Amino acid sequence: MRTLLPVCALLVAIAGASPASAHAFLDHANPRVGSTVATAPHELTLSFTQNLEASFSTVEVTGPAGRVDAGKPQISGNTMRVGLKALSPGTYHVHWHALSVDTHTTQGSFTFKVGGGT
Repeated sequence: MRTLLPVCALLVAIAGASPASAHAFLDHANPRVGSTVATAPHELTLSFTQNLEASFSTVEVTGPAGRVDAGKPQISGNTMRVGLKALSPGTYHVHWHALSVDTHTTQGSFTFKVGGGT
């Protein structure tokens, strides 16, 4: 009986720690976060750690000439894709908002560069 109590306490602690990771965090992006690409991409792809709710997940890409994303993103599972207008050399800012299928929201932003622009 004395060993059963510590084992149960350990199981409760482990089970209680799991929900903290139940958010859709950005796992990786293409173009990569903070990267410089030689040629302008035609699409931005964001991959998350959880599946997304398409109706409430968004992304906006802006650059030297203003907004450059080509409309509403396409979402499949944990991946969000959006087309990009023709990009000139420069720095581009990506701001995303994700709602995971378990109803947790996350958001973030990053930049990437095209060519040697600033």
